[in-house]
Amino acid sequence: MRTKLYFLTLLIFFSPFRGNAFWEETKAHFKQIICRGQNELYVPVNTWHNRLTYDHDKIDEYNERPWGIGIGRVLTKENHRYSLGVMEFQDSHNDIEPIFAYKWQRVWRTDKTFRPTLGWMAGITMRSDYDYIPLPAILPVLGIDIGSFSFESTYVPSLGKNNGNVLFSWVQWRF
Repeated sequence: MRTKLYFLTLLIFFSPFRGNAFWEETKAHFKQIICRGQNELYVPVNTWHNRLTYDHDKIDEYNERPWGIGIGRVLTKENHRYSLGVMEFQDSHNDIEPIFAYKWQRVWRTDKTFRPTLGWMAGITMRSDYDYIPLPAILPVLGIDIGSFSFESTYVPSLGKNNGNVLFSWVQWRF
């Protein structure tokens, strides 16, 4: 119940966009995910910095174990999955990084236990090295489902030398 209230509060926060057809459809879609979806638990498991794009001394100082947790709601329709979620984890500098995201995925082999997924997520994150200013992000998501569990990853593209080029992975459980 608290999860539903949290997401509905976010929708109300963006109510100045009322009247816009795209915004009205988006709100209706988000409401459908919140009210008809099921819960998800996210646990970040790995952050890998591409060794070809970082100096060795930088790699040694970066955290690659992003301890954290997240929650969300997911709605599955036919062979598509729609999610709204929030996750907190330790970034490469061992600082807290929250992210709120919408995720769309295509699910193949929906009648099987083992299912590959591919999609994208769009969200807002905040990082200490950017003074916790909200930053938009649109990233690809690749995953593998095994029953109600998933292993998913996204790749943050290059943002310059010793920046970006990071594979971020998490597990999730739908319940």
